[in-house]
Amino acid sequence: MAWEKYVTAGRSSSEVEAQPENMTTASMAGITIKALYNRNMNTQTGETGQRWQVAIRDGGLRLDAWLHNMLPEFSRALLQRTIRDGKVLVDGSMARSAQRLRGGEHIELLALPLHQPLVDKPQQIALDIVYTDAALIVLNKPAGLVVHPGAGNPHGTLVNALLYAHPELVELPRAGLVHRLDKETSGLMVVARKASSHAFLIAALQQRRISRIYQALCHGRVEQSLRLDSPIGRNPRNRIKMAVVTGAKPALSLIRPLQCFRTTSLVEVTLHTGRTHQIRVHMSHAGHPLIGDRQYGGGVAPPSFHRQALHAVSLSLPHPDTDEQKHWHRAIPQDMQTLLNSLRRDAGLIT
Repeated sequence: MAWEKYVTAGRSSSEVEAQPENMTTASMAGITIKALYNRNMNTQTGETGQRWQVAIRDGGLRLDAWLHNMLPEFSRALLQRTIRDGKVLVDGSMARSAQRLRGGEHIELLALPLHQPLVDKPQQIALDIVYTDAALIVLNKPAGLVVHPGAGNPHGTLVNALLYAHPELVELPRAGLVHRLDKETSGLMVVARKASSHAFLIAALQQRRISRIYQALCHGRVEQSLRLDSPIGRNPRNRIKMAVVTGAKPALSLIRPLQCFRTTSLVEVTLHTGRTHQIRVHMSHAGHPLIGDRQYGGGVAPPSFHRQALHAVSLSLPHPDTDEQKHWHRAIPQDMQTLLNSLRRDAGLIT
């Protein structure tokens, strides 16, 4: 069915390889965005079904982790309960959350609630709204604001702030979040305001129709453009960190030097994939960890600077209602500008 093709296209962890049988790239283009939320749903239970084939490169992943990659708007705990309830089949057989996939299996999701209950409480937290209309919200996230509640951050997050400012977002997965920024990364984010917009934007992100450009201050002199094309996965020696890992998910970052100083550089980074900590991991792996990034080797920074020097300066996307390409830009915040000015003075570039 058309909705089934669309859902899989919008959720694939390997984008092309993990897609349903008989699915082609050409078939994706003609599928309407609203199909995701108007699919073959049991209106009494709010449940639906989906099918995938596991990509060979995803072999070795736990079933629950793989399913969370495919359906990131649902919590891993909810997906684990769904597996325990017998609603997930692997090659036609009941499955376990910890089951390791080989690659090539056929996964069938028999039923899953469209929306998991949100227990996050609305909180009055100031937001820097860049743009809003009936379909979406674009905001400029400050450094230090966690995106959504989790272990160690039960409240005081962007999700709590969104639910206060826009109570209708309680109906959407993750209060309409389409992508994330790390706690100490600042910059532009997009949030959907309705179900059809959420479906559209998730698919656009997976299909690389959403452009995200960052500016970063890093250690070392970056004097020429870099293409960082290295797979990223969990660090096998430290599971709370990510790392370049052979056989992990593909990750591509393009680096363009903007200005070099004595021992540091200002660079522009264009993301072509969206792996966890992608820019930080790629830059560290290339020998240019971000200034202030203590987790990935760039902890040396002025005492007054307390985070990784990374800001999402540009966001471009097709509008969910019109498909018109929209663009927003926000310059680096004051803390990064102060650090940048200090580096320029030290290099004798300004007085």
